[in-house]
Amino acid sequence: MKPTIILAGLLTLSGCGYSDSRMAHQAQINMVGMTLADLQSCAGVADRSARIDDRTQILTYAVNNDSAGGIEVTLPVIGGGYTVGGSGSRCNANFRIEDNKVASLFYSGNNDRPIGEDGVCAPIIRGCMRRPQASMIPLSDETRALSSAYWQPPAPAPRPQPEGVARMPTVGR
Repeated sequence: MKPTIILAGLLTLSGCGYSDSRMAHQAQINMVGMTLADLQSCAGVADRSARIDDRTQILTYAVNNDSAGGIEVTLPVIGGGYTVGGSGSRCNANFRIEDNKVASLFYSGNNDRPIGEDGVCAPIIRGCMRRPQASMIPLSDETRALSSAYWQPPAPAPRPQPEGVARMPTVGR
């Protein structure tokens, strides 16, 4: 009876990682096209920003959880051990802004949950996803089908440059 209760508790706690990860990935779809004013009204002022050119800037929002939470269990095996669970503690949400609209959202850092990727990033975008702004892509069955807790959705295609604007060189291509 006790192993069943422990397993049920572990699965319940790890479910939080799933929903946070799914929300973080859903934001990568629904926040594209959002105006800079709407982004700042629901996510706040960015921790850092960098201007790339006249049309493009990067806004970085950071979350740093010194106590990451979750459950970490080390299983003894010959030659050491195997650690299961645990959670990341840091996330940078990097918004690429083009012409004062969100063009893409990428996450970096030690930001995975025991179940799901990028779940530590959820607090950054949670306000925007709970109360969607008018300039966001609406939540729908179609956009929900594109998101998962286990992988990021494909990056949006770059928007065409206006005539006479030089494109920045891409490294490695």
